Amino acid sequence: MRHPSSLLLGLGLIVAAAPVLGQTAPSPALPPASALAKPPVATSEGYLKAGQAELKRLQADKPNNRKARNIILFIGDGMGVSTLTAGRIFEGQQQGLDGESFVAQMDRLPHTALVKTYSHDAQVADSAPTATALVAGVKTKNGVIGVGPEAVENDCAVTAPFKVPSLFEMAEDKGYATGVVTTATITHATPASTYAHVAQRDWEVDSRMPEAAKAAGCTDIARQMVEWPHGNGLDVMLGGGRAHFLPAATVDPEYPAFKGLRADGKDLAAVWQAANPKGAYVWNSDSFNAVDVQKSSKLLGLFEPSHMQFEADRTAAGEKEPSLADMTRKAIAMLSKNRKGYVLMVEAGRIDHAHHAGNARRALQDTVALNAALKAAMESVDLSDTLIVVTSDHSHTFTMSGYPERGNPILGVVAAPIGTPTLAKDGKAYTTLGYANGPGAASAAERADPSKEDTEALNYRQQSLVGLSSETHGGEDVVARAAGPKAHLFKGTIEQNTIFHILRAALGL
Repeated sequence: MRHPSSLLLGLGLIVAAAPVLGQTAPSPALPPASALAKPPVATSEGYLKAGQAELKRLQADKPNNRKARNIILFIGDGMGVSTLTAGRIFEGQQQGLDGESFVAQMDRLPHTALVKTYSHDAQVADSAPTATALVAGVKTKNGVIGVGPEAVENDCAVTAPFKVPSLFEMAEDKGYATGVVTTATITHATPASTYAHVAQRDWEVDSRMPEAAKAAGCTDIARQMVEWPHGNGLDVMLGGGRAHFLPAATVDPEYPAFKGLRADGKDLAAVWQAANPKGAYVWNSDSFNAVDVQKSSKLLGLFEPSHMQFEADRTAAGEKEPSLADMTRKAIAMLSKNRKGYVLMVEAGRIDHAHHAGNARRALQDTVALNAALKAAMESVDLSDTLIVVTSDHSHTFTMSGYPERGNPILGVVAAPIGTPTLAKDGKAYTTLGYANGPGAASAAERADPSKEDTEALNYRQQSLVGLSSETHGGEDVVARAAGPKAHLFKGTIEQNTIFHILRAALGL
């Protein structure tokens, strides 16, 4: 398992507010099954006409072989194919539409490839090597970031010579603007891959590093972000992880009972502000919304002590922090001021966390939030000069199965016809969505009957086969989708590190 134990606290991982606070939000209502739109009445002729219309759309698409001015890389952390499918149905059903035929924003991107996600040393990878593959072009070992496969986990002296430059470093050195947006901590593995080189992904803050590593001169990820030596530094940094930048003696500005986590006494937020006097540092929606893009040279937003809220909890709590779409829109506005162009990563980081907790509803709602962010981006850019790529770093053991009737609530029990649960061999119902392993497994007790539970409740855990405290990643291929210059290169089945090379070629670096 590659996630720090402090981040995997069962349902403590998927609370409202900041995960460190342990508060539970009211469950936002979903449309009742009776309110869901019925599947459209279709005939054979109707399906044939729809297929011909889609064929014409595909034939009309012409490759754009121009050089890209901008690149936006969207990453749904842990967003495997089953999450894409279930998320599409969930989003459609939320709107009272036929979820199965619903067209999500990601579905609108014209070019697609399957992506192999294995790492240098593992069939099933964690987010550190997969993110390194995406932005630096090499496969490396589980647990390390921004370094090659020659690295030794937890040994920075041996690992130091094997740093691999990221696309963001290359772009910044050539005068492009750069930005990172995430709903996880800004120092988490995926966003850190853009700027950090470290022998242990868990070293997000110095207090999480062993004394031997600090004595050997290792630098924590938060410091690497603030002290990034490329160009004039990252122009936009938006996410969670405020505690990683504040001294242990400093009280958090939002939660008086909590303090920073830095053992070295450094206030990295203040250090950043001093180095960027015209930059804006924000930590809630009000200060974020007040940022004047034209007057601010850079933007640093740290919205929670740990990860940002799940989308379901963010909206239930009164939207005290910006949505992923809000952050994406603001990031594009900031970066677009650079006449040469920009490179931006946008990560829906908490899809992964909800899956680890066996909680499909939060994972799907964060997938919907990623679609909203993608829509915001596509409305803000010109696809003739901007390459947009949407992919995932890895999958999960998340499954969609059984024989539910079309239109059955995606979070409900398998039913055919709708309203009549299909029973397993033990005489109990089972849900359409489940996990091969995770905290939802029955131990010595009998399996609970989900037809007697609210399977659409915000905190409901789908059942799993193998009992683990945290559900694991999956190793199957994920999907990459693209639009814009060089998007036609996304085709067939490709290696994950090839994506970096496509992005680099698109920019002409």
